[in-house]
Amino acid sequence: MGQVFRRTSFNGSALIRLLSRLAEADVREPANPTADRLSQWFGWTDAISLSAALDGAPAMAQAGIRAPRDTEENECSRVRTALANAIVEDNTFGAGKDAASDFAPYRRRYLARQQAMEAGVGSLRSRLRSAMAARSPAMARLASVDVVMAQVLEAREHSLLSAVPGLLERHFERLRKAAAAEAASEEDEAQPAAPPSDAWLDTFRKDAQDVLLAELDFRFQPVEGLLDALRTQATRTP
Repeated sequence: MGQVFRRTSFNGSALIRLLSRLAEADVREPANPTADRLSQWFGWTDAISLSAALDGAPAMAQAGIRAPRDTEENECSRVRTALANAIVEDNTFGAGKDAASDFAPYRRRYLARQQAMEAGVGSLRSRLRSAMAARSPAMARLASVDVVMAQVLEAREHSLLSAVPGLLERHFERLRKAAAAEAASEEDEAQPAAPPSDAWLDTFRKDAQDVLLAELDFRFQPVEGLLDALRTQATRTP
């Protein structure tokens, strides 16, 4: 059963593009620059915390506790691979004959995967901040800034991502209704009876799996930013 998706009018993240296609929405580029919109999310206490992190004098790096440079890279790769494999190997979203015909099981599994991603990414960010703080005063300051940014953005991120299962439920219902209408049309045309098709359900499960993988990429963006900072520092350190 083919689908026609609208093209978005700007090149946003893979998650935004995918969700806009599934919602059949035309997502337009925001009128305000990112920096302007970001500033609106900061309260006065957040601004004070950010200023303190930027202007403060973090403790000097502690000698003798620097981890091997590949340790953080390997751990991030391990966690990301484990989370991605858990999504791909989840029978709820993979191909198989145990598919549910109502949305409730998909909601439960999606929420479980979101919780696993949130826990995994949060642990990695804490570990990377500790590694940065052990490298140099400048890196320790950057780690402090990331703490403030996380405090400001994570609540908003959680609010936005918690809406994804609801969007998928609407996509689920659209596909089911379209399949039912197609079956009724064939019956009205007096065509030979055929067993009910679950092609729409296979389509939905693949779409849900793709959204989860795109969300994993989205959640890992702060981790990649911290890793890039560690890589840059490593190239400058003999």
